[in-house]
Order: sequence, then C-alpha cells, then structure tokens
Amino acid sequence: VRLVLFVLLSPLLACDKKELVQPTDCSEISKHDSNKDSGVYVIYPLGERSAVQVYCDMKAHGGRWTVIQTRMDGTLNFYRNYDQYKLGFGDANGEYWIGLDNIHYLTRRQKYELAVDLEDFNGKKVSAHYASFSVGSECTGYKLTVTGFVNGGAGDSLGYSNGARFSTFDRDQDTTSSNCARALVGAHWYKSCSHSNPNGVYRWGNDKTVGAIGVFWYHWNGYYYSVKSISMKIRPVM
Repeated sequence: VRLVLFVLLSPLLACDKKELVQPTDCSEISKHDSNKDSGVYVIYPLGERSAVQVYCDMKAHGGRWTVIQTRMDGTLNFYRNYDQYKLGFGDANGEYWIGLDNIHYLTRRQKYELAVDLEDFNGKKVSAHYASFSVGSECTGYKLTVTGFVNGGAGDSLGYSNGARFSTFDRDQDTTSSNCARALVGAHWYKSCSHSNPNGVYRWGNDKTVGAIGVFWYHWNGYYYSVKSISMKIRPVM
C-alpha cells in the first residue's frame, strides 16, 4: 500500500517542486531553461511575496538580461513622484520602470552589470555597458554605484551620476540648489544635473524649443536630442 501511495504521489510532488521555483531574475530563468525566448516573465527579487513582471531579454549581448527600465513610444508618463519610482510602474509588455526597491534587492545580492541600449529615429542603434552596477537602499537615497564603462557607440553618459542619490520632483536629492528633476522634467540619479535623462519627457528627435527635457544621452546626440528608445537592463556577472 505504501509503495502504491508513493507512486501515485510522486508526480504531484514533482509538479509541486517545479512550481516552487521562484527565479530572482531573468538570469536564473535562463539558467533553468536556456531555450527560453525573450518576453515577459515573473521574478521574485525578495522572495515569494515579491512577485513582479519584467521583460527578459534573452538575445542582446549574450542574453540573460532583466530589463529595469524601457521607453519606446511615449505612451506612459514618467514624470511621477518618489513613491511611484520606489515601487515601480507601467507594463512589462511596453514601457515601464521596475522600481527602486526591486533594483536594490536585485543588486545587493551579488555583482551585476548594466547595459543601456539606445536607438534614434533614423534606426541607428548603440549601447553603453558598465561592468558594475548597484543601487543602495532607501536609507542611502537609492545611491547609484556604476563603474567599468565599456563603449558600444553611445559614450559614457551615466558615469557622471556615479555616487548620486535618486531625485524626483517631490524628493530633491541632487547636489544643486535647484531641483534637477523639475528642471529636466524627469527622475534620475541627478547631481548638477546629469548627462543622461532616461526618464525625461518622450520627444521626437532633435528639439530645442522646450529645452533639455527629453530622453537624452548627451555623449551620443547631445542634450536636445530625445531618443526613440532606451532600455536599461542588468544581469549578474558570471
């Protein structure tokens, strides 16, 4: 009887074990099944109650990337308050921000690298890579540590923000007497103020009529060119 019972339960136990697999990031998903395609998956940055949908890029630069931010069409408003940037917003099927807490939970465990992929309105694609990327806790102001720049054609427009705290229009943590988030109509690791503005106003290419408020990457096309798309993605360093 015991043998029969074990045989009957074995498939259920195996299924339960499979369902309990809760990947921390897209790299773990890829490790579990290297044939996984790019797409939306659920990860658990802080255990079983921290489920969050993200886009996993399994192709670019060797794959295994967890996308933490992406802009592509301007359908989502990124001029949001501190609490929303803390928790995250948007849809992993389109434009979204994964949340500062989630980025911190991911990058505190082990060493992560960052890739920033950009495209202009002429179809040109470039990238910037950083060998080390981490974000501190809320107690540190979500302090950014980003080093080890490797050029993929975009130039280093994030290195300036190394050591900066994250600022929004309602939580000014930059190093100026003014409010960079308000001035650039965005939210970012501003100092005085920034060489990049990934969470700025979605514009269409070169536009000086309203100042430097677009989604710019200074070392590629300057302050007044707002890119067509940007994707910030991280993965553990192997």
